[in-house]
Amino acid sequence: MLKVEEVTIEYKSRFDLLATHPMQSWEWGEFRQKTGLEVIRLGSYEKDKLVETAQITIHPLPFTDYNIGYLPKGGIPSSEMQKKLVEVGKKYKCIFIKLEPNVEKDNWKISLMRSPHPLFTKYTFQLDLTKSEEDLLKAMHPKTRYNLKVAQKNGVVVMEDNSAEAFQSYLKLMTETTIRQKFYAHNIRYHRQMWETLRSAKIAHLFTAVYQKEKRYVLTAWILFLFNGCLYYPYGASSTLFKNVMSSNLMMWEAIKFGKKNNAKLFDMWGSLGFNADPKDDWYGFHKFKQGYGPTLVELAGSFDLVIYKNVYRLYNFIYRLRQLILNLISYLR
Repeated sequence: MLKVEEVTIEYKSRFDLLATHPMQSWEWGEFRQKTGLEVIRLGSYEKDKLVETAQITIHPLPFTDYNIGYLPKGGIPSSEMQKKLVEVGKKYKCIFIKLEPNVEKDNWKISLMRSPHPLFTKYTFQLDLTKSEEDLLKAMHPKTRYNLKVAQKNGVVVMEDNSAEAFQSYLKLMTETTIRQKFYAHNIRYHRQMWETLRSAKIAHLFTAVYQKEKRYVLTAWILFLFNGCLYYPYGASSTLFKNVMSSNLMMWEAIKFGKKNNAKLFDMWGSLGFNADPKDDWYGFHKFKQGYGPTLVELAGSFDLVIYKNVYRLYNFIYRLRQLILNLISYLR
């Protein structure tokens, strides 16, 4: 029988060792606390040994006294952990706790309510970094290999640069990319707090791709996470200048080599479209770019809602759908 309770600081190292993803790390919880969220770290103990963890953030629902709990990229919760999640949900008056496990579809056997409003895509690309560089190059799409050579011939230089100046370049490019691509992105404060917290923990690493013409141009900037033997690509931004030098292609290849150098076994590219991706989809360009490196398309379990207050949950979903309809109508009328 497992004993489940909140985890205290003396178990931090063990907590991180058991974490299934950077978003379940102790440091990610510290970052989210800095953004003003309540963070609950739960652990299952077997004879005082921590054997299972779950980190939940509590998100206030505007204009109400209710909250929503979020458990991203966790493992498969034991029955004892599920009971504790319900207790936490009631304590913090959460309408529901959203679970988006870092678990492949075929390994998920728990019966929970499918979420009508996922946050993460349930697909991702993963690349086996135990292969040799030669084999990794062979597995790439020919066009991708060609673009790598173009970047190299044009003298693009990719390097890890964790300086304040490089981070300012990243923020500038992130703002430009967000406006250009018209997608939602976290604000500068979020990125700064994430970077400061995870950099000091040696989880986050900033890479820049620089092109020298009449002056020095930072064309691409990525933040990579290295955690528990896995490399992740969560944040990337690029310039519209000198697109012909293919800086992003070289950036990805150097990221792969960085992962191998640091003994990562897997490279998780942080999301993709699914099988038979639609070329008309707004995200197809990102999907195709990642696909060019020969990764495996993995389907995760998906998004689930552990419902605490059923009647309020129904009302919440009704209002959510109504809001989306109004926003879509406004967008259409514009």
